[in-house]
Amino acid sequence: MSGPAVPGPDVPDVVELRVHGVSGASPDQVLDLRQIAQVAGDRSGGFYRQRPQRTDTSAVHGVTLEAYRWGDLPSGTVARTVALVFLLPFMLVNVAIWMRPAHPGSEAMVRSLCRVLALTLTALYVLAIAGVALDLLGWKCTGSARCMTGRSWLSWLGGQPVGVRLAVLALVPVAAIGLVWRFSNRPGRAFDAFRAPETEGSAHPLAAVGQWDAEPLVGRLRSIHVAAAFATLDLTLLLARADIGATATTIALTVVTAVVLAACVGLLCTPPLIDRGAADRRLDAITSALRSIAVILTVVVVVHVLASPQPWSERRGLPGYDATLAGLFVAQTTLLAALGVVLLWHRDRRRGVTPMFGLGALVIAATGISLAVAYAAELVYRAADFLDRDAPTGQGIATGPPRAYTWAIFGFLRAALLTVIVAGLIALISRRGRQHAAAAIVAHDHPHPPAEAGPRLRQVRDAIARARFTEKLVPLAVVYGCLAGLGTATTTVGLLGHFPSDIVERFAGLPAGAVTFGIAFGSWVIAAIILGLVVGGVFAYRSVPFRRHVGVLWDLGTFWPRAAHPFAPPCYSERAVPELTRRITYLVGRGDAVLLTGHSHGSVLLAATVLQLPPHIGGRVALLTHGSPLRRLYARLFPAYVNDAALREIGHRVGWRWVNLWRDTDPVGGWIFSGHRSSAPATTGDPATSVDRRQRDPRDVVTPPSDSVPPPIEGHWPGESDEPFTEAVRELVRRLGGRIDPPP
Repeated sequence: MSGPAVPGPDVPDVVELRVHGVSGASPDQVLDLRQIAQVAGDRSGGFYRQRPQRTDTSAVHGVTLEAYRWGDLPSGTVARTVALVFLLPFMLVNVAIWMRPAHPGSEAMVRSLCRVLALTLTALYVLAIAGVALDLLGWKCTGSARCMTGRSWLSWLGGQPVGVRLAVLALVPVAAIGLVWRFSNRPGRAFDAFRAPETEGSAHPLAAVGQWDAEPLVGRLRSIHVAAAFATLDLTLLLARADIGATATTIALTVVTAVVLAACVGLLCTPPLIDRGAADRRLDAITSALRSIAVILTVVVVVHVLASPQPWSERRGLPGYDATLAGLFVAQTTLLAALGVVLLWHRDRRRGVTPMFGLGALVIAATGISLAVAYAAELVYRAADFLDRDAPTGQGIATGPPRAYTWAIFGFLRAALLTVIVAGLIALISRRGRQHAAAAIVAHDHPHPPAEAGPRLRQVRDAIARARFTEKLVPLAVVYGCLAGLGTATTTVGLLGHFPSDIVERFAGLPAGAVTFGIAFGSWVIAAIILGLVVGGVFAYRSVPFRRHVGVLWDLGTFWPRAAHPFAPPCYSERAVPELTRRITYLVGRGDAVLLTGHSHGSVLLAATVLQLPPHIGGRVALLTHGSPLRRLYARLFPAYVNDAALREIGHRVGWRWVNLWRDTDPVGGWIFSGHRSSAPATTGDPATSVDRRQRDPRDVVTPPSDSVPPPIEGHWPGESDEPFTEAVRELVRRLGGRIDPPP
């Protein structure tokens, strides 16, 4: 066996830099450095051999293999991964701001509306905690001898005046605000050392991801949201205090609270001001002062509630709480409707161009709002269920949490149930068409199969048909987003004093008891979903195969910087993209050529990275993507950032040394420029048509003589060991001017 050849003076060394997808693979897996290789069988059972010893680390001799592993950046630890579950509504609303249409006229309005919607989530977070601490505990339970019996941890507040109880228990939402404040402040300092170098990068918006320093904006948003959170708590306390008769002090404090909230909304509605990238001491001082005023105001309000001699109301629930909650839901409904109008008005009206009917931001924002409302309602319901000492379901719903929460659970259950029904109908209606298209693909790939290959052909056809269902998720997402927004709107019916069971029985004829049972069942469904997300987050961190399925949501959501909600999970691209840029610049600077290979979401990271490379660096770079969602998912979801112009600029920057491998069985990845079925590049004058190379999957449908099972269906699995991948590497290395040694 001969060692690797030493390149001549005119032949550059080639470094193949691999970037994995959402699987969070280990470095050994990314580099394919297993000591044994499977030669027959499948994942359930098979035959293995020791790999041949070689001095080169790449499947293509003469190429140095290197891996970039970013899988722990979105999660990292079990605690942080579980925290992502509870921050999921914040993350979804933050993603919505990046899903604006490509029309530049919509940017300012979409940013403003998404940021105000994000602010309502912070207010809802505070109201949910206040609903447990102030309404259920401070007002209802501590005033009831039945509820206090046997609860020594709470009985010390039982004999205290209402003002004392509310002032003491107001520390609970204060602590909750401090928790998210602290949590959102820590990750911002983690990526300080990973700033993008000064380059002559692209002016395309996608190039800003990772290069844009979001910390000044996040700091301003954090101050605004903390100020709004404390102001929401203040408003809750002041409305309860003013129920019988408002004193001059109460009115003055309420006015100041309203001014703080109005200032928060006003700042969020001025994108040119709040979006200033560099540090602006005057603007930062304004937002910090607003936060400080809100904190001081909270201290004053708590002291006022504690010391005020005025008598308190005898209402069943905390005065003003129901109205505040319903008013918040009205505001959310109005903002969602306004966002829908803006998106429809500015959508691209060319046929077949506008993805998700132009409503992508609305769908994700409505989903985030719906999920946040479900979280809040479930928290209050579970606390009420714990405190009511096994009261009958109907009595617990009638006397427990505010009616708005009851309507929220009813709306969530209705949206989820109708979406499942619509999904089933779409699956049934589209099945024939998907299977017909899949059968045509199978017939093209395997034109003369033997008779015994019939069962395997059906398996391949079904795999392709399932993969094509991804396109059907677009209208399904729109359906759920609209139903979720409608569910938020119907919560305002609680202001009229009606329960869902009353309305449904009156207009639909269903028994009120059945509706009440459905609401209780829906509450447990929400609890099961939250528990499932937590367990899924833990398993996603512990189990690489499991993370391959559930990690898509985390990695897609945390790829985008925090531009709407500062309490969203931190953005890992702020480190990953500059880090890749620095490494590629270094390798080229020392004389190497670089072949970038990215699987799945790794191709998205590389796309943003290539746009940041200066022209003289891109001239020594080639790109190989496989299982890439750039066109199939990102161009649909983020049309302003991933579009034909961005993709063509990426190809131009690497001199069209770009190969994209895709499979029909892949439910995530796909073609980027052209979906032609030939495995050879198209021969046209447009260099983009030569990028996509389709891989036949599986390689064959019959069992080879050396094996006991037919070749596996790979789907979205990476294929660094497959022959098409190796051939693509060889081709790109030749185009980079590197030397390819013959195999030993």
